[in-house]
Amino acid sequence: MNKKLIKKFNRQAETYDRMREKHFQQKWREKLIGEARGHVLELAVGAGGNFPFYRIEEIDTITAVDFSPEMLRKAKEAAQHYHLPVKFIESDIEELAFEKQQFDTVVSTLSFCGYSNPVQILENVSTWCKPNGQVLLLEHGISSNLFAATLQRALNPLAVKTVGCHQNRHIMELINRSPLEIQKAEHHWLDVFHLIWATPKSGY
Repeated sequence: MNKKLIKKFNRQAETYDRMREKHFQQKWREKLIGEARGHVLELAVGAGGNFPFYRIEEIDTITAVDFSPEMLRKAKEAAQHYHLPVKFIESDIEELAFEKQQFDTVVSTLSFCGYSNPVQILENVSTWCKPNGQVLLLEHGISSNLFAATLQRALNPLAVKTVGCHQNRHIMELINRSPLEIQKAEHHWLDVFHLIWATPKSGY
C-alpha cells in the first residue's frame, strides 16, 4: 500500500468533505449516480461525494472502498446523514479481491487518475460486475484541445507530486482497451471530463 499517497489524500479529506454538495460536477454526478441500483461497489469513495445523488429506493447495499482512513471517516458521517446502507472497506483499490459477478453496479468518480495500473482495475471492475450489470464512470484525462493538453502535461508532475493525480491519461483509450463495452458517453470541458455508462463485454 502506498503510504505516501494515503497521506496526501488524508490531508485532502476536509476539503473533499466541504465540496460534497457544492461541487461544480453536481449535475454530472446526479445524472450518473442516479442510475445506480442493487448491490453497488464504489471505488475510491473519498469523503462520500456521490452520496447525495444515490436514489436510496433503488439501492440494496453500497460497498465503499478507500485507502484513506480520513476520507472514510468523513464518508461514514455522510452515509449516516443521507441514510444510506453502506459497508466500508479500508483498502488500496489495486489490492482488492472480490468474488466474480458480485455487483449490480460499479461506480468510480475521478479515481482512475490515481492508479498505477488503471487497465488492470478496469479488468477487475468487469469481473466484479454482473453480466447484466452496469459500470458508471466520471473520470478526467488529457484534453483534445492542444493548448489545454499542453498545459496539463506541464502541470502533471506537480499534480502527481502534491495530490497523486495524473492529468495526462487518455481515459477513453483506456476503457476501449478494457473488457468493458461503452453504452453511452458524454464529454465535457474540452474533453477533459468523461461520463461513461458501460457494461462488461460478453465472453470475458
